[in-house]
This record gives sequence, structure tokens and C-alpha cells, in this order.
Amino acid sequence: MRRIILIILSICALGIQNVFAEPETDPALQVNTLYAANKLDDAYKLLVSIPEEEKTPQHYILLGNILMDKNSPDEAMFMYKSALDKDIKSYKAYYNIGNIHLNAGRPNMAIDNYKLAIKYKRDFAPAYYNMGCAYLKLQDYKKAKSALNNAIYNSPNNADYYYNLAYAYKALGKEKDAKYYLDYYNKIIQNNY
Repeated sequence: MRRIILIILSICALGIQNVFAEPETDPALQVNTLYAANKLDDAYKLLVSIPEEEKTPQHYILLGNILMDKNSPDEAMFMYKSALDKDIKSYKAYYNIGNIHLNAGRPNMAIDNYKLAIKYKRDFAPAYYNMGCAYLKLQDYKKAKSALNNAIYNSPNNADYYYNLAYAYKALGKEKDAKYYLDYYNKIIQNNY
């Protein structure tokens, strides 16, 4: 019995020791913390300091995101493609590449990348939504409607999805459906404020 008590006390002591351990020094966790705190320059410096062979696709995606925040889409594109070199199934890299193309006025190239993002993550609502926006730019309202419906299916509480779907229905001449989705958009907006 005494031995069991000693074992339990030892286990408790180990648990207490971990509570007072030093803060996490893993660069990957530090980067995420810095990025979340919007300390982009510090996050960038830390990411660049990680040896190439140790960088993960997520590191490259964060580098790309930081570069986009600094208005350097060409350099960001290089980072997203580097993420794909590490993992061809990196749906976030395809999504971000799609965003660069969409912002640059290349909706067809954006759609191709959003489709690849969805191929590797079927329930990725932002890719469906942005694909719908790209189809709206192309005035292909039927495909926009389909993509936006998929966005809503995967993320039913995002007001923007309903607003753009209402726009697609209106462009298709379906006023009743457009009104329904616009009303739903307004309900979400009212409930969130």
C-alpha cells in the first residue's frame, strides 16, 4: 500500500513539473503564435530561419500568407507552389493560388485551383464560395449557383454565401429564389449583431 502511494505521489509530482515547464520552444508552434498575434515580421524571420529540409507545407503557406499581407503576390505564389512541392495534396496551397489568380483578374485559372483544393478537401466551403465568385465574374450564373450552394451546404451560417447566391438567382431571372436567399442573408446578419 505504501508503495502504491509513493507511485501515485511520483506521478503527481511529474504532472506538476510539466505545469511549470518552460514555454514551448518548437519553432512551428512559435510561428503559429506569432502569426495569430499579427507579428508578421517576427513570424517571417522565424520561418525563414527554419532549414529548407525541415519546412512543412504549412510553413510555406504561412510564408505565402505573410507575403500576400505585404502585397507581394509573385513571391507568395512561389511559396504556395513550394508547399505543393512538399505535398501535392495541400488544399490550402491550391486555394491561396486560386485567390491570387482571382485577385489578378484570372477567374478561369482561379477556378482550376479551387477545384483542386476541393478535390483534396471536399467540405472546404471557402473554395466553393470563391469558385462561385469566379463564376460570377465570368457571368456563368448557373455554375456560380451550384458552387455557392455547395459553400452553403458545407458552411450554412456564412451570410456572404447567401448574398452572392441571391445575386446569382437574380441574374438567372429567378426572383423568388433570389428573395428567399436575400431574406436568409438578412436573418443571419440580424442574428449576428
